[in-house]
Amino acid sequence: MDGATVPLSHNWSAKEWDWPLQHDDGSVKVMDTPEDFGVQLDCQFFSPKELEVRVAGDQLVVHGRHHMSSGASGIEFDREVHRSYKLPSDVDTKTLKSHFNKKGVLTIVANKKRMSF
Repeated sequence: MDGATVPLSHNWSAKEWDWPLQHDDGSVKVMDTPEDFGVQLDCQFFSPKELEVRVAGDQLVVHGRHHMSSGASGIEFDREVHRSYKLPSDVDTKTLKSHFNKKGVLTIVANKKRMSF
């Protein structure tokens, strides 16, 4: 098959491709109202120290990385998730706040810019 192209397809509804922050299982909620913008993510597999929330250009970026090792068995594994959300142009990024509750839900909210007349 030298030089031939192979068509690729993917079933994007397959849950295993978007774990653990799946869009279709209620663990991700995006809110966009005239007053504010927000995202809620189920991050129960991460501690607050393992999560990073930042703005890069017009993107809200959420990165989580968890490392676990068992000294006795020598088993190690990493869990890493990277998500980005395009921010609406009227979001005031200076008002961005994040909160991580005891149930492992990360909530990120920002106010919309006020129109001045």
